[in-house]
Amino acid sequence: MWKELKDRAASAEDRKILKLFANGNRAEDFSCRFEDMLFDYSKTNIDPATRAFLLKMVNDVDLNTRRDAMFSGAPINDTEGRAVLHTALRNLEGHPVLVGGADVMPGVLATLERMQQFAVLARAGIFTDVVNIGIGGSDLGPAMAVAALAPYHDGPRCHFVSNVDGAHIHDTLKGLNPKKTLVIVASKTFTTIETMTNARTARNWLVDGGAEPEKHLAALSTNLEKTGEFGISPARVFGFEDWVGGRYSLWGPIGLSLMIAIGPQAFRDFLRGGQAMDRHFQTAKGEANMPVMLALVGVWHRQGCGYSSRAVLPYDQRLVLLPSYLQQLEMESNGKSVAMDGVALQPDSGPIVWGAPGTNGQHAFYQLIHQGTNVIPCEFLVAAKGHEGDLAHHHDLLVANCLAQSEALLRGRSLDEARAKMADKFDGEELDRQSAHRVFPGNRPSTTLIYPKLDPHTLGAIIALYEHRVFVEGVLLGINSFDQWGVELGKELATALGPVVTGQEPAEGKDGSTSALVDYVLNHR
Repeated sequence: MWKELKDRAASAEDRKILKLFANGNRAEDFSCRFEDMLFDYSKTNIDPATRAFLLKMVNDVDLNTRRDAMFSGAPINDTEGRAVLHTALRNLEGHPVLVGGADVMPGVLATLERMQQFAVLARAGIFTDVVNIGIGGSDLGPAMAVAALAPYHDGPRCHFVSNVDGAHIHDTLKGLNPKKTLVIVASKTFTTIETMTNARTARNWLVDGGAEPEKHLAALSTNLEKTGEFGISPARVFGFEDWVGGRYSLWGPIGLSLMIAIGPQAFRDFLRGGQAMDRHFQTAKGEANMPVMLALVGVWHRQGCGYSSRAVLPYDQRLVLLPSYLQQLEMESNGKSVAMDGVALQPDSGPIVWGAPGTNGQHAFYQLIHQGTNVIPCEFLVAAKGHEGDLAHHHDLLVANCLAQSEALLRGRSLDEARAKMADKFDGEELDRQSAHRVFPGNRPSTTLIYPKLDPHTLGAIIALYEHRVFVEGVLLGINSFDQWGVELGKELATALGPVVTGQEPAEGKDGSTSALVDYVLNHR
């Protein structure tokens, strides 16, 4: 199927996307809706026959069976022998989900209730600030969501520390009052070296500031022995099972900082948004299924057209961390080179995911997107309405810029159009030279996800949409999207290098470059 996909992409390479709009219904036909959310993929080179082929690919890999297995608790993460049940964390009605014959939902709901009770206490005025210490999914998820839902904050201020670089925790704690600060340590095993190094520094800061650590610490972990040794009461420890991967963990205890910031009810609205997208993914058919279509557009661009990256461009300053969040979600999930059967992957794996909010990005990297030699599919996100009613004219300009960028990518500017634009300033060879610099190739694909307003429900739906997109792409590729062995080797080598860079052990057995770099470090301390 991959050869046919590439053949279809090759045959469409020179086709103008704009010509596909000759049928006046294209914008409606090549978009899909979920609640009040609209996903427009009409500005891509997908035609009806290509879409039908892409949907046939989905049927050929029996996506529905694989999807149902995930939701039911089957161990689809087969390299680790685990279920994949982040969806259970937003199963608010508690419909039974069995893992090894046991219903996991009573435990999920009991933990959610404990989180709510703790959040109420944390929001009662004892704390002015919360510092979440984690890394990877234990940081990117809550940090992204807390920033995104700033208009709904009515609790303590939230701060996030992830980098083991001492500057991160130093600059975060600077200016905070230890006696008014809650420190949340997020580590499933409570052994992650970066997180625990920062946690020990934070505990020392509490003690030095006259705060009692046991009253100012909480943990998101399953290791009660380690959390107890650290001085954290079991009542302040919130665990989650191994069937919740780090990059999918925001919906449970890892989201505690978000719950404290926006309150338990708004957090439930966030869960409801994710749950609603789950139901849509499970029930919507064919091209009406938004996660499926988002995934198929991605497969068309990466595995079909061969575009190596995709840009995520939220026109919402509060979604500043969404590209980084999706970077981990997609690249850690689908950055694989081996299929489920252990054989080398036939098609290209997932793309490089990157981006930044508009409109600042327009003055940074959009030059390359519009006129560079590589085609980069763009994914725009924008709300129809902002939160700042007294600054509505700002939002009008924001939306206009978003829509203008996707239109410019589509239309471009021909040499003749550029010549006509510059004819009153130049002539002859100089006109030709100047005009060439103002040509935009156009015919560059983009999608737009637009929604009424960024509220907790909508954010939950957006995150779940991208989670399911990753799942669908992974099933099509035939890979396991839920392990991440690629992060292990660096961790192992870093542990071994620890005593080397402090001079306690020699750099024996290391390559020449690493040995030379260690020598440099030791000689400049």
